Amino acid sequence: MTPRIIESALCLILLAACSNEKDVFAQNAPEAAEPGMTTGMAALQSDAPAGEYKLDKAHASLVFTVSHLGLSDYTARFTGWDAILQFDPDNPETMQVRAEIDPRSLETHYPGDDLDFNATIAGEDWLDADAFPQMRFQSTGVEQTGPAAATLTGDLTLHGVTQPVTMDVEFNGGYAGNAMDPAGSRIGFSAHGALKRSDFGISLGVPEPGSSMGVSDRVMFEIEAEFTRDAQ
Repeated sequence: MTPRIIESALCLILLAACSNEKDVFAQNAPEAAEPGMTTGMAALQSDAPAGEYKLDKAHASLVFTVSHLGLSDYTARFTGWDAILQFDPDNPETMQVRAEIDPRSLETHYPGDDLDFNATIAGEDWLDADAFPQMRFQSTGVEQTGPAAATLTGDLTLHGVTQPVTMDVEFNGGYAGNAMDPAGSRIGFSAHGALKRSDFGISLGVPEPGSSMGVSDRVMFEIEAEFTRDAQ
């Protein structure tokens, strides 16, 4: 696999979500839903209280996968991201999430010593992190599809382009408090989805129609995330 081909694979960006600066979220945290809003959704089964939850970065991952030449899947991740969630188990459709990703935190695990591949992908020809230092995701809607499942829609801003993105989310449960957990209330989610990198102006290496020679336009992403809320 050539560095050139891998480069196009790793221009693919996701959700997402987040710089590591807490003040960004203090200024831009999603507003809590207004009380009294009507709901057509079933309540989530959890004793975790409603409120603002912050990402537990020690228990979170954001990875993406592309097809290389139609022969194998290539996976990389972002290590620098953050998110804030407005959680309400009684009114799931009012929940909101905002996230940001630092594009310089891309980890490709490139095995060669001929170049700093992470820096190459973050450079001007690809993510152009100097011009676009943050990738952002802001949710716009939640549609419950099961007792603990939902479709989450939102706007992803990547490489200066904002496009809608949809993902399937599973609520893994949570609790209001635990004697073994000093963080207080904790909840967990798994999510997955896909996007087309060409929609964000990243088209290098996309195979010609009818061919798999290149790196797929379709980018699949997976998120595992736990959120915590300080004891009140």
